[in-house]
Amino acid sequence: MQSRKIFCLVLVLCAFSEVRAASLKGDDCSNATTQAQIDACATQALKKADVQLNDSFNALLHKVSGAGRQKLQTAERSWIQYRDAQCAFNTMGSAGGSIHPASLAACEEGLTRMQTTVLNSQLHCQEGDASCGNQ
Repeated sequence: MQSRKIFCLVLVLCAFSEVRAASLKGDDCSNATTQAQIDACATQALKKADVQLNDSFNALLHKVSGAGRQKLQTAERSWIQYRDAQCAFNTMGSAGGSIHPASLAACEEGLTRMQTTVLNSQLHCQEGDASCGNQ
């Protein structure tokens, strides 16, 4: 039941991410009307989320012990594989369609932002404190 709730949350976040990607400033995504513009805006939003994730990851990487660094790197590599597989599944209905790149980028952005929140919560924890940072 918990995994179904998480799946539903991810779908909602993906939908909101698509809307949010279209409202980004800079390349005037609020007026994106062509699929190419929508794709570019979704890609831009994903890149921004990825930069924030990498900043959080590097901050945490410098905070933890050597053993912690090893575990964090392993966890993050596994998380990237999970994100990519989950979004491939979530967006398989649009595969082959013109909206697929934007849908895939929006899904990846949503999961990336959630992972950034998880990493940021760990920045305020003592290493090994199982009660801290759990979402």
